[in-house]
Amino acid sequence: MKKPDCSKVLLAVLVVFLMAISAFAQSNTNTQAPGPIVRKPEQKDPEQIIKQAIEAYGGAAYLNVHTVLGRGLYTTYRDGVSQLPATFVDYIVYPDKERTEFTGGGTHVIQANVGDTGWNFDGAVKTIKDQKPEQIEDFKFGVKTGIDYLLRGAWRKQGAKLSYVGRREAGLAKRNEAIRLEFADGFWIEYEFGAKDFLPAKIIYVRKRKNPDTGVVEEFNEEDRLAKPIAVQGVTSAWVIDHFINSKQFSRVAYDSVEYNKPVADSLFTKPATIKGLK
Repeated sequence: MKKPDCSKVLLAVLVVFLMAISAFAQSNTNTQAPGPIVRKPEQKDPEQIIKQAIEAYGGAAYLNVHTVLGRGLYTTYRDGVSQLPATFVDYIVYPDKERTEFTGGGTHVIQANVGDTGWNFDGAVKTIKDQKPEQIEDFKFGVKTGIDYLLRGAWRKQGAKLSYVGRREAGLAKRNEAIRLEFADGFWIEYEFGAKDFLPAKIIYVRKRKNPDTGVVEEFNEEDRLAKPIAVQGVTSAWVIDHFINSKQFSRVAYDSVEYNKPVADSLFTKPATIKGLK
């Protein structure tokens, strides 16, 4: 769940996400490129677009957020049909702590990450386990593709190159300004912002995954659509995030409430020795 754009309630890192993605990948193998550029009148400064987006999100109030507590519903989709939602509580402590709890259908799942470490609790089988390396990498990938990664400048330490892409259609009489981050290994992320309100609207990237059946590495076009901007404590963020894979909706994160800079206990991120010690 990544935020204060509440950016991706772990959209690429949730345990539920990880359980479902392999099945989705087996039946969806065609990728699509981002939408066409409709107008590129001049070479705009992408740094200025970032500054405008930060101001749209609250300026100093946004940048001074240290913790986020979000609650809402997480829903997966199958063949375009929404499945039963799970309620979630998401705790974030910048720069590198996050814990998300899911309940629904008689289950209780917790995923907690701190930097390069993480653990999971599965209430169905009453187990607490360290995350596997690929799960930790998924968490870090979710952070990397979130809007905070761009606006808070973490990409600058990774040597990524920022460029202006152009202007894209975004609905009736609406346009988005698109910018791109590109990394040394060729991986790129494109971000779209409203040309008038400067609010983040889309995040687009192509992710490579290994097919669990064939072992072949396949590419998947993934997109986050950010909607329902709401201001709380002077900070504006998207309260609905829809995730698409190859143009098909995969999930929705819908927030019911978001609180900023509320104290969050360190013990929430510490792996308990036993289930009885679970906070």
